[in-house]
Amino acid sequence: MTTQILQFRKLQDHDRKQIGFVPGKGSEVELRLRTGSKTTETVALPREVNEIIEVLLDHLARGEEVAILTEDQELSPNDVSRVLGISRPLVVHRMEIGDLPFRYVGKHRRAKLRDVLALKSKIDAQQSALDALANDTEELMRDHAL
Repeated sequence: MTTQILQFRKLQDHDRKQIGFVPGKGSEVELRLRTGSKTTETVALPREVNEIIEVLLDHLARGEEVAILTEDQELSPNDVSRVLGISRPLVVHRMEIGDLPFRYVGKHRRAKLRDVLALKSKIDAQQSALDALANDTEELMRDHAL
């Protein structure tokens, strides 16, 4: 039995319709808390938290799945494969050759989210360079009949 560390959440259609309004950039968001004794407190949220809530609500309203993680969160190879969009065996290979730092928890590999995102940035940069090279090659073939 595998334990899933990375858990995505998605709103049902009827819940998405209830969101309706997503605050615009720079909006102030207040949180209304109702305690067990039915008293209500209003808390003003810092600008950084407002921005996070705006992004979260925007993605949920569009029907996308979201997960909230900290940069020190440790992910399994299965979770890493979902983040990177590559197969689990390729993730394990990347770990074994040193592209992705990891540690063992018992017999299970775990990688920190910050390292996974650094690898994703590297992979994306390499893919962009390959795409540019392919475009240049196609242009040369088209323009110079190669």
